[in-house]
Amino acid sequence: MRFRDLKVREGTLANDLPYYALGDGPPLVVLRWFTPAHANPAGPARGVELRVLAPLARHFRLYAVGRAPGMALGTTMADIAARHAEALHAEFDGPVDVLGLSSGGSVALQLAADHPDVVRALVVAGAAHRLTPNVRRLQRRYTEEVAAGRRGLQHQAITAAASPAGRALARVLLWLLDPLVRPGDPRDMLAFARAEDGFDLGGRLADIVAPTLVLGGERDLDYPVELFRETAEGVRDGRLITYPGLGHLGVFRSGRFAADVTAFLAGIGPGESTRATS
Repeated sequence: MRFRDLKVREGTLANDLPYYALGDGPPLVVLRWFTPAHANPAGPARGVELRVLAPLARHFRLYAVGRAPGMALGTTMADIAARHAEALHAEFDGPVDVLGLSSGGSVALQLAADHPDVVRALVVAGAAHRLTPNVRRLQRRYTEEVAAGRRGLQHQAITAAASPAGRALARVLLWLLDPLVRPGDPRDMLAFARAEDGFDLGGRLADIVAPTLVLGGERDLDYPVELFRETAEGVRDGRLITYPGLGHLGVFRSGRFAADVTAFLAGIGPGESTRATS
């Protein structure tokens, strides 16, 4: 299915969570990655997301959910998860499958730990139970530079390429691109970045009872493979798939991504469970 052929419906869930829906099949809630604005994507940003989601839309009715606008400084990841839980309770009749992409994976893990009645099964891609100190530092620099009216997108180059040469090129391209994607009001991204900065479920992974799949690239510079493994082994019923040679964004672009997500979710039925593997 080509992403240009997808019929997309946009709306707002409870607690002002923006979402768009596409595809056919059982519901799959996709918690979106880090975004400059807390709104449904438009223009090139929408195309990037739809290229990732289109293969999944063959099998699921996708609900791509973002964070609510007007996020206050001091909001915690637990606060964000609670608002998502209320919205999903209002939208669906029971627990649903949840796929968290990158920063959306942080939200998804918090959601599954704090509100287990909402999540039937969980897939976390390009995320783990905490950020590394380097990612915290770069994300803080990015959001604070943009909030001050300066170019900051180049600090996200670590996510764009796995090789040193690729990152150097990405820094230049992202510096040039920054004015085109800078949000009109950067306070939402700043508030979310600070919430994610304090996110650490290392001591609570066993609270996640939903069957969980962690997907990560072996060359992801945001998260070392050890963090992916700790996350998969720490939940009650987890498994890990790592993609050789791929960096952070490469996971979502992999031809295996949709197939692995679909196979995992299709294999979980009532009374069944997954077995922890590496």
